Formats: sequence, C-alpha cells, structure tokens
Amino acid sequence: MSLLTRDNPGETHLMMGNEAIVRGALEAGISVAAGYPGTPSSEIIETLAKISTDIYTEWSVNEKVALEVAAAASFAGLRSLAVMKQPGVNVAADFLMHLALSGVRGGMVLLVADDPGALSSINEGESRLYAKLMEIPMLEPGNFQEAKDMTRWAFELSESLNMLVMVRTVTRLSHASGNVTLGDLPNPKREAFFRFDGDMLDPMEGPIMTPPVAFKHRAQQRKLELAAEHFETSPYNTYVGPESPELLIITTSICDLYSREVVNLLDIGTRVGIFKIGTTWPLPEKCVTERLAKTKQILFVEEVQPFIEEAVKVLAAGSDLDLSAITFYGKYSRHIPLTGEMNPEFVTQALCTILDLPLPASHDKNSRLAMPEISIPPREISFCPGCPHRASFFSINTVLSLDSRQGFTCGDIGCYSMGMLPGGFFTLKTLHSMGSGSGLASGFGKLRQFGMKQPVVAVCGDSTFFHSAMPPLVNAIHNSACFTLIILDNSGTAMTGFQPHPGLPVDTCGKPAPPMDIEGICRAMGATTRVCDPFDLKATQQQLLEFIKDDTGVNVLILRQACALSPQKRHTRAFEVTVDPALCIGERCGCNRICTRVFSCPGLIWDAENNRAAINSVLCAGCGVCAAICPQNAIQKKEIQ
Repeated sequence: MSLLTRDNPGETHLMMGNEAIVRGALEAGISVAAGYPGTPSSEIIETLAKISTDIYTEWSVNEKVALEVAAAASFAGLRSLAVMKQPGVNVAADFLMHLALSGVRGGMVLLVADDPGALSSINEGESRLYAKLMEIPMLEPGNFQEAKDMTRWAFELSESLNMLVMVRTVTRLSHASGNVTLGDLPNPKREAFFRFDGDMLDPMEGPIMTPPVAFKHRAQQRKLELAAEHFETSPYNTYVGPESPELLIITTSICDLYSREVVNLLDIGTRVGIFKIGTTWPLPEKCVTERLAKTKQILFVEEVQPFIEEAVKVLAAGSDLDLSAITFYGKYSRHIPLTGEMNPEFVTQALCTILDLPLPASHDKNSRLAMPEISIPPREISFCPGCPHRASFFSINTVLSLDSRQGFTCGDIGCYSMGMLPGGFFTLKTLHSMGSGSGLASGFGKLRQFGMKQPVVAVCGDSTFFHSAMPPLVNAIHNSACFTLIILDNSGTAMTGFQPHPGLPVDTCGKPAPPMDIEGICRAMGATTRVCDPFDLKATQQQLLEFIKDDTGVNVLILRQACALSPQKRHTRAFEVTVDPALCIGERCGCNRICTRVFSCPGLIWDAENNRAAINSVLCAGCGVCAAICPQNAIQKKEIQ
C-alpha cells in the first residue's frame, strides 16, 4: 500500500511536494482528477492514477479540456481537481473565465505549477495574475505540510463559496521533499447527479451558465469578499519576529523558507520580521495593514512578477498609513531580481544592502574559489543516444539544404525543441507554444501571393498533435495554405515521462483504450499523408523532398519511431554497431568528421589517439542510423537476433 493512502492520522512521512498535494486531495475526498502533462506538475495525475482505483483520473488532450472534465464532476456534486503547469492556464483561460463566473457545486480546485527560472520550460509565465484577472481565490503553500493541508482546505473553501479555488505551487516545492503529518481520509464517497431543473438563478438546483452576466458577476465579487473574510483569520498567513521590526519581509510560497534561512544565518531575528502570506488573493487587507503599521521598512521577497508587492502597495495607498514614513524594497527598487528563481543568496544580498551588514563568507567569491574543484566533463545539450528526433532533424536539414530555396522549419515545445540547438542542426527557426509551429506555418503558407517562395515546414509531437496542432492544421487546409507538417511520433508524451495520449491503445491508468489514428485523422481532413521511419534516412528524405516541392496545399509526413527511453525500447538494441578501423581513415577522409562533429550522437566518440571514430558501447542505443551517414561505410551495423 502506498503511504499516500494510509488511513493513520497523525503519522508523519517524508513526501515530495507533489505527493503532499495528492494526499491533500485524497483527504478532501476527490472523485475526479484531470490534467495535461507538464513539469513540474506531472507527478500529481500520475500518482493519483497509480494509487487510487476509486478516483477517475485522466490525461486530457489539453488543459482546457482537463478543466472542463473536472468542472463536469463538480457540477454533478463531486469534488474534482484540474492540474496543469503555468502555460496550460493560457490554454484553459477561455473556459476558466466562464467557469469563474458560473461557479461550481462540488469543491473544485485548479492546481497550477509554475516554473520560475524556466528549469523545464521555454517561458517564465506567472499564473498568479490569472487569479486576479479571473476573480477567484488563490492559495500558495510555503512548505510541504501546507501543500497537503492547503490543498485539502481549498476544496472545503471552494464548496463553501461555490467557487473555483486556485492553488499555486512552484518547481522547488513540487519536486523537493519534507515531512508531512497525515490527516484522516473521508468515507463514504459521494454519488454524482447533475441538477438542472431549478430556477436559473439557483446556483445549486438550476442550470449552470454565465447569464445573466451582471447578476452573476456581482455574485462572484460577493463570493470573493467572503473569501477575503475567511483569509483574515487563516492560519496560513504567519508572522515570526519582533512585534515592531526594523524591517518587515513580506513573502509567499517557497520564498518563506529562503527568508527564514537567511534571517537565521545573519542572526537578525530580533531586527527583522517575516510575514508569509499563504492566502495570496484576495489579500487579507486588515491583516496586512496591521503589519504595515508596525514597521518603517518593507522588503518583498517573491518570484517572477511583483504580484504581492503591487497588491500591498495599492492597499497601502488606499489606507490611513503615512506612506512617506515607509520605505519599500523589492523588485521595483531592484533589491530583488526581476526574473528567474529566488534563492537564499538573493535574499542575503538584499538584506545586507538594506541593513548595511557585511556579506557572510559564503558570498565571498574568493572563498568560493578556494573550494576544491570538482571535475565535471563538459556535456552539450543534445538528444539522447538513439533518439529518433536526431535522425528526423538530420533529414529535414539535409532536404532543405538540398532544395536550396532557403526553406525553414517552425517548431514548438517538446523534446524536439532541441532542434534549435547544434544537436538538432539548428533546424528550428521559430519556437513558441504547443501547436504554434503549425499555426505559424499556416500563416507563412499563405504568403505566396506576396512573393514568398521558401518551402515551409512545421514539426510537432504526437501528443502535441492532439493537444493543439489539429486546429491550425484544419485552418491551413481550409484556407489552402501550403506547407508540410511533420509529426514526430515517438509513441508517447516523452518529455514529461511517457504519459499516454489519444493515439495510444491505453488510458491514464494503463487500461485498454481505443487509439485515434493520426494518419487517418489527417487524411480525413484532406491532407496528403505519408508515414516513414526516421531511421530510414533515404526513404524519409525522398518523401520529404517530394512534399516540399509540392506547392498545392498541406502535406503531412508522420515520422514514427518509438523514443529510445520508452518502456518498450529501453535496454533493447536493434543493431550491434561497430567502426571498421580499416575503412575509417579519420581526418584524411574528407568527410570532416560528419559522424562525431555534425551528427554528434553521444554513442559516437572521436578516438583522437587512433585518429578515427569509435562507438561508446555503454551509451550506444543500437539504432544504426550513424551507419547511413558515413560516406566510407566505415560504421557498420549488424542486426541483433
């Protein structure tokens, strides 16, 4: 039995932040959870799918659908959870705005995981602004116990207000671990029933919709006021320090831990107070104003946008406080960085500057340089050995070069985003949100009338195809755009851990499910569609060359080969790959070391001592593609029976 399902209240266990959130959802008695994979949020749906058989868990095709699936459960009186990372809120935003207005019935929580510093993202989006924009309450846990407790409380709050509640976590909270004390698990489960035949203004018995908008909007704002009243006495807004501190730190989320650590390190606990706000929106105004009145200096410590800083300053401006007597420090004063993750070093730097303290020895560069050096071999960011994307981009790059009309490739986010780097031969020339490569290509594909003759190619993954590439493909075909869409089908949502998608014959829980046929869908839309194995470079390049010469519409090339790290391929090799020392003549070949310098699979190495290529037998995945790029046939492959 997983410790997450133990019904032993009072027990304490070490949990990752995302596990603590799962436990909080279990203690709240959720029945439905839906989401779309995205680091750092992916473990929440995965864990729920593994440990609980009486919760319906779903990887939806995108975040908007996940929010809709969870909302349906709430409308039927169940408690439900929608999970996504920060860019996913943009995808869900249309329905989110309407859901915030219509309200919910069963407790419903939107769990958003932000990624300050973009450790696993291509943006540093800030989801907290959505809580204000959509006018919904937001909670931000500051430690692992709060991640569990606040998640549970969020469902209760949602149900008491008939309002969606947002819980925001960040990478360092989701993926780090700490002690969590268990609460009780509920029993029995609820039954689902959607009531719709009451008065249309009855939130519990009538139809659920946004009209009459003005009435519903006033009701929504009244609910937000009630949330603020709850927040005034919330135990998740905490203060430590002297009654009237020389400096007050106002912080939230994981930054509370950084602040506590630094105040401890500098031994300034008698001078500095730390006010951690867990109920971030709407602000508990009385609570905040009382703290402001007891100090003359305030430092805001938060990540990415100055969300709390701006909200507190607006509150202060409308209060009776003498603002001329208060000095504010934070992102606007540049004492806290405007971008990236926070850490104790930034807090230390800010506090030492404001309080005129010497920096501790750990901040001394000379002290750092005195530390023993650890030799770490340099490693370029690249595709894994045996990754089919390397072969795909090699073919795309080769074909566009052969065509010589300065064709280009539009991409989006996934493992294949590395197509913009040397390991992907600098193939991608645009990189934005999921599905945007296809959308941009749809636009580029209509510029023939303005003289553009460059071939246009777009790439997307198989999961992205279902998530957000289908609408731009429909748009392109309907509007007679001209481009080639290459679907890099590696049989799973590889970047986030091989979660299933509608193209696979299993669902989120591993049960059989009807797969959607990608090529059948593309053909039904009207696109000329072919399927190739990217490891077959000759066939792939021949088909792609034929497609980009076609100026008549949209072509789709599906390059299908499972990810080298996928469960079905891991620890298996199709070929034994070797280098014939008699044929590899190294620098004298004239190939300019295309295998190790350009193709640069980690399974291929340059043996400088013997002046020739060699195979790293530990890393080689046995795909055999490198044998096709060697002009001397020195790299040889032998099928493993």
